[in-house]
Amino acid sequence: ISAESCNFRAYCTAYTRNFRAYSAILRIYLDFLTISGYNRLYQLKEEFMKLKKASSILTRIIISAVLMFLLFYSMLPAINLRDRNFIIYLISCIVIFLVVNFLTYVKDFIQNLSSGRGMELTRDPVTGQVVFRKVQSEEKNKINMGKPLKFGFIAIAVLVAFMILASALGLKVFNAARYRDLITITDGNFTTDVSELNMSQIPVVDKDTASRLGSKKLGEMTELVSQFEILNNYTQINYKGIPYRVTPLSYADPVKWLYNMRTGLPAYIAVDMVNQDTNLVWLDSGMKYSTTEYFFRNIYRYIRFKYPTKMFETVSFEIDDEGTPYWVAPTIAYRIGWWNGKDIDGAVLVNAVTGESAYYDKADVPQWIDQLYDSNLIIEQLDDNGRFQNGYINSIFGQRNVRRTTYGYNYLAIDDDVYLYTGMSSVTSDESNIGFVLVNLRTKDTKFYAVPGATELSAMESAQGQVQHLNYKATFPLLLNISDRPTYFISLKDAAGLVKMYAFVDVEQYQIVGTGQTIDEAKRNYRTALNLEDVAIPEIREGTEISGTVDAIESAVVGGNTCYYFTLKGSRQVYTAEISVSELLPFLKADEKVKFTYTDDGNVRDVIEFLD
Repeated sequence: ISAESCNFRAYCTAYTRNFRAYSAILRIYLDFLTISGYNRLYQLKEEFMKLKKASSILTRIIISAVLMFLLFYSMLPAINLRDRNFIIYLISCIVIFLVVNFLTYVKDFIQNLSSGRGMELTRDPVTGQVVFRKVQSEEKNKINMGKPLKFGFIAIAVLVAFMILASALGLKVFNAARYRDLITITDGNFTTDVSELNMSQIPVVDKDTASRLGSKKLGEMTELVSQFEILNNYTQINYKGIPYRVTPLSYADPVKWLYNMRTGLPAYIAVDMVNQDTNLVWLDSGMKYSTTEYFFRNIYRYIRFKYPTKMFETVSFEIDDEGTPYWVAPTIAYRIGWWNGKDIDGAVLVNAVTGESAYYDKADVPQWIDQLYDSNLIIEQLDDNGRFQNGYINSIFGQRNVRRTTYGYNYLAIDDDVYLYTGMSSVTSDESNIGFVLVNLRTKDTKFYAVPGATELSAMESAQGQVQHLNYKATFPLLLNISDRPTYFISLKDAAGLVKMYAFVDVEQYQIVGTGQTIDEAKRNYRTALNLEDVAIPEIREGTEISGTVDAIESAVVGGNTCYYFTLKGSRQVYTAEISVSELLPFLKADEKVKFTYTDDGNVRDVIEFLD
């Protein structure tokens, strides 16, 4: 082999060795660059995931907060643990938070499965190379979702347990005496407490008639009837010594609200209950706050955000002595347990025009406020008072001295205040009343009048019977003092709802009725009927005294009055007593001891007085 050939081989061998060395160095350098790049990418990925996680948490918080606010905006609970709705709101907020987070985790879980994400970069422990490894996303999601759900359900369970405990503290079986004492009833004298009205002072307009009169008045105002309607409140008030029913206008629909929201509601309706005069009272500046407003000018939303911890009863519309419209929002206080035994401890008054508001304790409420207490609340307290006279067990078994309100109520105007009137009857009898109560709706002063007689429904049927050929319908009675006698005053309406006649019905003897096309005519006929029926107070008669144990007792309606027939043990003699003899007769039971005087007029002896 020539020398040139040997040199070429040596050169090739050297070149090959150098190339391998350079290749190894280059491969090492490239591996270094690759590892550094992957490490940097891994760091960037970690930073991005942290930022994405923080952004996801912030997004969930914002979504939850918005949903919670919208729920509060619609529910309007008092921020007060004594408000049952606030506890329900808290439970709902926890559910919202859990649902928002749960749905987010489910969404991420599904996306990871569908896109192949959930991969991470790591170094292989054997080869030392950087490789991809799939993360067990199921385990991560399980850890992330478990803690919020766990603590959320614990919080819900605590709140539910709190609600159950708070409700149990107010059960009537444990607090019968406290429910009875929510309202204090004193005895009154009807002839002195309720003065006789002049015929020109008798209110003849009920709520239905006021509604018809108001609609007719609005229809006369062509510029208003297309934009506004009448809110069917018609609160009964005393305005300058005259009974009125007042109610504001309302927006016809949301479009009309948008068109008129800047000026507000321009007027309110006032109906004189005596002469039926209906006035559309125009305001210098429109009412910006009402129950038909939207957003934050809605009266319920307005007082909630201004008095967040106060618990409110249903608001009512009234006017002060200058005719300025106000919204009266009574504030609730619970007297029994945690949230039972509802009562009123004050009121927030809101000027319907300006929105100016002030809180007053019950004792400091202005004199012109006529209906601080809701009528249904008063009826509930009266029923509890009558039911628990002798405890909870007696209200179910025995029912001694248990009484209840009759089915309905009305209002009386006395000394510039509005009183709720309702009859009281025995829980075992529906045919007659044992008396009636008058409740001042501003102060809750309550008086009971022991005037046995017919129920309001019986009086309505009696009045309708007098004109049955005309098919008139009777309104719910109004209690009046006519010649020192409790008397029901009733309006009689035709099929169109128009008042056609009036009737006076005697409370104690409801078969005595006087009707007429005018109030004066009806009253004259009523007095004539009183003379014909000879209902003068009977003279006191001498009687024989006797005592014994009741063997059996039954009741029957005779001549419009409830009579009780009973016998004493050891005798077959029958004794009879009218309901007017004693208001306790409906509660008289067999095996009870009695002591009374009677007159002997034949086979049946008339009881004239029960003795202690």
